[in-house]
Amino acid sequence: MTDTQTNPAARSYNGTDIPVPGTYTLDSNHKRVGFVARHLMVSKVRGEFKEATATITVAEDPLQSSVSATIQADSFHSNQEQRDGHVKSADFLHAEKWPTLEYRSTGVKSFSGSEFVLAGELTVRDVTRPVDLHVELDGVGRSPYGQDVFGFTATAEIDREDFGITWNMALETGGVMVGRKGKIEISAEAARQA
Repeated sequence: MTDTQTNPAARSYNGTDIPVPGTYTLDSNHKRVGFVARHLMVSKVRGEFKEATATITVAEDPLQSSVSATIQADSFHSNQEQRDGHVKSADFLHAEKWPTLEYRSTGVKSFSGSEFVLAGELTVRDVTRPVDLHVELDGVGRSPYGQDVFGFTATAEIDREDFGITWNMALETGGVMVGRKGKIEISAEAARQA
């Protein structure tokens, strides 16, 4: 916890330092929008979307804050070219037909210390489903260039079949090639624009 008198980028809310009100955007150089999926029922494969933008409106009443985010489906990268192509194909994201994934918050469900649950709706392949993001505020500060910033991490679990992504392959030993459940992992900094 910092002294908000020496950290003008922060204010106190229920004993926790939070960002001052304003409109913040993701810092493209300090973000990771990742995804984890089970492979062959024995391991986890990680990938990330290299291109993602988000606008975060921190309200005077923190519980009225909101987020809208856009992820470019074609920017998926997992360090394996064949897998990346398959994820972008019609079997999964169908990036050519649906070039973006969208997230819009609908409210703050709960808040405890530096952790909160953000309710929202995720749209993938033109299918929208409710998805709660479990967010932890990692810190609030001001950059050497005078810009108010804060860092956060967020996670959510989704079932890809809820979005119509049903491709799979049965394994001889039982089970399937790709798990239904996946985990979204976000780690980012946001900078105040207004």
